[in-house]
Amino acid sequence: MADDSFARFVSLACHDLRTPLATVSGFAHTLRQNEIGQPADRYVEMIQAASGQIAEILDDLGLAARIESGRFAPNLARADSLELAQAAAGRVGEKARAGGTGAEVLVERDSTERGLAAFARCVLRHGGLEQVELTADGAVVAISPVLESVGPIVLGDDLKDLGSVVARRLVEATSGSVELEGARLVVRLPA
Repeated sequence: MADDSFARFVSLACHDLRTPLATVSGFAHTLRQNEIGQPADRYVEMIQAASGQIAEILDDLGLAARIESGRFAPNLARADSLELAQAAAGRVGEKARAGGTGAEVLVERDSTERGLAAFARCVLRHGGLEQVELTADGAVVAISPVLESVGPIVLGDDLKDLGSVVARRLVEATSGSVELEGARLVVRLPA
């Protein structure tokens, strides 16, 4: 294994950033409960949403640092691939739909849901799409449509989307695979 000092540095930075983030999030939550009125209420809502996004980025950076340094010890549990696809679509919102036929897989549930959602968001954002579909087929979750220009980004080969880069590393670190098949991103989860 290569020198993992940079990965440990990133992990430490993620840990240290959590304290001020918790403070911001906590105060925003407190303000929200006090019915401060418009437009301040809308600003607090935006602060809460941004705090949640920062927390997800920190989770992704921390996960990537653990994988890169060889300190990743996955907490694998049995899950249904269709349920994972549905949960990921729920994280994305109204622009994502899920369907298909699931099967039992062995994954880190929360990280895998976040990863599938990250793939879907990447396809939406970089493809300029209105809708994305997550389709479970046994241990596979396919995300479509993937425009040709978005392929290298969603695979993490073109470093323009942190979520996709981390999601691919997670899937591969747990013995799965990620590849393009035509206009579909195929995520094979370990069974």
